[in-house]
Amino acid sequence: MLGTDGARPSGGLPPLAPPPAPVRTRRRRWRTLAAVVAAVVVLAPIAWFWAASLPAGTWSVTDMGYPDDGGGTPVMADHGSMSGMGGRSVDSLRLPDGPADVDVTLVARAQTVRLAGGQVVTGYTLNGVTPGPEIRAVQGQTIRVRLVNADVPRGVTLHWHGLDVPNGDDGVAGVTQDAVLPGGQFVYRFRVDQVGSFWYHSHQVADEQVRGGLFGPLVVVPRGTSAAPSPTDVTALVHLYDGRRTVDGVGGDLAVPAAPGSVVRVRVTNTDSGPMRAWSSAPYRVLAVDGTDVRGPTPVIGAATQVTAGGRADLEVTAPARIELGGSAVVVGSPTAPAAPAPSTVVDLLGYGTPTPLDRATLGFDPATPARVFDYAIGRRPGFVNGVPGLYWTINGGMYPDVPMFMVREGDVVRMRISNTSGEVHPMHLHGHHAVVLARNGVPATGSPWWMDSLDVPDGTTFDIAFVADNPGIWMDHCHNLAHPAQGLVAHLMYEGVTTPYRAGADTPNDPE
Repeated sequence: MLGTDGARPSGGLPPLAPPPAPVRTRRRRWRTLAAVVAAVVVLAPIAWFWAASLPAGTWSVTDMGYPDDGGGTPVMADHGSMSGMGGRSVDSLRLPDGPADVDVTLVARAQTVRLAGGQVVTGYTLNGVTPGPEIRAVQGQTIRVRLVNADVPRGVTLHWHGLDVPNGDDGVAGVTQDAVLPGGQFVYRFRVDQVGSFWYHSHQVADEQVRGGLFGPLVVVPRGTSAAPSPTDVTALVHLYDGRRTVDGVGGDLAVPAAPGSVVRVRVTNTDSGPMRAWSSAPYRVLAVDGTDVRGPTPVIGAATQVTAGGRADLEVTAPARIELGGSAVVVGSPTAPAAPAPSTVVDLLGYGTPTPLDRATLGFDPATPARVFDYAIGRRPGFVNGVPGLYWTINGGMYPDVPMFMVREGDVVRMRISNTSGEVHPMHLHGHHAVVLARNGVPATGSPWWMDSLDVPDGTTFDIAFVADNPGIWMDHCHNLAHPAQGLVAHLMYEGVTTPYRAGADTPNDPE
């Protein structure tokens, strides 16, 4: 210790001498080197992941991710070379141009337009209106649509949502065609063998263009009936324009004239990116889901029907009645009852309708003996997509483009388990196919076969579905919250031997997300 005068008492230890200057210098160098090494250890993986996420100026969807054979016979030994292989091009998977039973020209424009309800929006139109013109056909007829781009700067396409068209007509920019640039055109031609409610929309810069108005309805009626519009068969496309809910472009209520006692089919289509509920204070029936009729639909009282993003539900009411759509309504006839509050319960499509076994006799295939079984596990974690850091969606633990390519052969029976632990609901949409829902959270389906092409998968939920790989092509399997594919929530179903000459990327006009 020190004395009162600050001096060290006699006999105390002498103060330690500072180390020589060379020793101090070496220590500083080692500390600096250690800090540099630590920084490299931390930053090098981040830099690697950043660089790996940078997209090429041009790329083929067939070269992304990794092949998943679903436990079946490997489809291809070297999938990485698929884009350069021979085989069937998507261009060969379409009908040749020629006469058609239904022939339509749709001209896409970027413009400001006044909707039917008076709201003025700046976005996109088809033939000067949004939603675009309704296309109606009879089962078995051929539809021909000539798409002309007047002035939409980034180009347009048309995807036929829910119609299992040949792959070359699927309308996905960079996968099945090039985007139609201003002054250009593209002809779609396909036969409609499915009956039901469908819709069409752009699949080029899809989030922006669909929100902006590039979409419209498509209806296919059974053979032997008339496709002409009918007061007892109406479409109801629900869409948010600048945050305001509309039905067929009308803000508020859509009036449907109907005599008392008339039975009216209302084809509700959700064109937005989140789930929507439809309900009525009067009894109604769910006739069809995603274009497929329900077996033995029963009256619904005190429950809502949930319509997923991209999905459709055909509801039958007897006039007068109101179908509430959460801020808008379809008013059939002249009901005297006020708007009904939203029910707390939802129709469970897993058990709705006539109980039917899901076997070969019913479905035409046996889901119990699949050729391939796939997992589509949706999660979320930090990382990079296209060089931009963020919290992104993952598929089977991988972040885009490190996602599976589900490889199949034509004729394969496929089972897929879709699970979601991402914290948000995802409306999953498989192009070119309809799948039957087998179970939810391990609970088997007990009602009418629930066929769908768009499926809400809430957080913490697992669905088992099955389908037959009977439509060769390269098909998107993605979330229809249209902001999510650009954030990595997109995979593809790829058939053996099918190739594409089309590419996406900054050096091309194509942006399929």
